[in-house]
Amino acid sequence: MPKHGKNYRVVSAQLDRDRFYTAQEAIEFFKQNSAARFNETFELHLRMGVDPRHADQMVRGVVVMPRGTGKSVRILVFADGEDATIAEAAGADYVGLEDMVAKVQGGWLDFDMAIAIPRAMSKVGRLGRILGPRGLMPSPKAGTIVQGPEIPRVIEEARKGRVEYRVDKTANIHVPFGKRDFETEALLDNLAAVVDSILRNRPASSKGAYIRKAYISTTMSPSARIDISDLTALRTRL
Repeated sequence: MPKHGKNYRVVSAQLDRDRFYTAQEAIEFFKQNSAARFNETFELHLRMGVDPRHADQMVRGVVVMPRGTGKSVRILVFADGEDATIAEAAGADYVGLEDMVAKVQGGWLDFDMAIAIPRAMSKVGRLGRILGPRGLMPSPKAGTIVQGPEIPRVIEEARKGRVEYRVDKTANIHVPFGKRDFETEALLDNLAAVVDSILRNRPASSKGAYIRKAYISTTMSPSARIDISDLTALRTRL
């Protein structure tokens, strides 16, 4: 069994495992008690009351963080012709179609997000085995397959802090919502946007408790259990 480092154990010893923290309490705790020397990412972890084996109970969405993510995003756009010109003007880091498909097939993956125009998918589709497992495959549900005129909007959202989320096969959702050097209010604003999006994307077939358990942690820290009523009440910040 791997052992946790000294800083992790120190932080863990200060957490009350029997307590339900408010989101603000958890954020302030981890801002004051770091388990790492770098600028950690805050993460929300949810145990959902859905069965992801059924297509009608999938929870998936995109949220634009109102206070950003603190992360620079390298954007690849699969497009050619006039659409490629639009993407370049909008500030895409990499633009191309057949040349970029070949580059990715050759093992190049130095980007964080991929956007494609619909007619490019006949060629981009062959990259599914490479991009799919890494969460980089353009898809309609993620809003990353768009017509040329929509490319600037998607790029702008990505620069501001566009984050995708989806329930995994164990019925959990994991969403980053900012960095430890963010102000508490900024982190709460981002968290409110995440919670609002997840609640709005509740499947019609979901019965009973939609969010069963909630936790907040940072990259290298243990997690604090969160009061679900307090978490959902963050929507009022929007």
